[in-house]
Amino acid sequence: MVFTTKPKFVTFDMNGTLIKFAINDALRDVLGDRLPAEVAEDYLQACKAYRIDECMGDYKPFRQIVANSMERASRRVGIEYREADARAVYETVPTWGPYPGVTEALNRLAAEVPLVIITNSDTADAARLAANLKAPFDTIISAEQMGMYKPRLGAFEYMFDKLGVTPDEIVHVSASPMYDHRPAAIMGIKNKVYMDRGFEHDEHWLGYERITDIADLPVLFGLPRPAAS
Repeated sequence: MVFTTKPKFVTFDMNGTLIKFAINDALRDVLGDRLPAEVAEDYLQACKAYRIDECMGDYKPFRQIVANSMERASRRVGIEYREADARAVYETVPTWGPYPGVTEALNRLAAEVPLVIITNSDTADAARLAANLKAPFDTIISAEQMGMYKPRLGAFEYMFDKLGVTPDEIVHVSASPMYDHRPAAIMGIKNKVYMDRGFEHDEHWLGYERITDIADLPVLFGLPRPAAS
């Protein structure tokens, strides 16, 4: 499929879609031997579940999301929680870089349509991570600005108001059906792209285009695929 009508914007989730969301690596590195091998996977899965849970309530800075999720997961699996560990994990966030091919694909697409980020990062981290992508963005919308996190529907309402668009005037791109494509579908965004990075199940009934190579994204907008070098 090619999007036959040029959108006003292509909107992107950032962490996990464009930026490699390396929080599990950070957790393992910071905790080291204090994260026993026999509970490591349970701990990482619990942290993920608690991060999602923490995003559902009233807004709190992402550093607090990280800390609360680590504290709850530590209690669940029976390991020691230290505030210094949570700070150290959070401080790795701005260092994360893009997945292979992302910068090239974004720059190709930006020549045709303005790009927007809507991210669950805080404002300062959103700016630093976007800079790591080395591509031009028209607007960067952070959870701190929205006063809430995706998948809350208000995040998408904020984006519509900020950009001055209706749901049919954008294409939304994300690697997360849970955080992005479910609420986007509820909010009436018909043109969606699922960048399948293998960490969530395909929910094709949400009506998105599924790709597994970011180089295919500009192709959906009618641009030729770059020749192999």
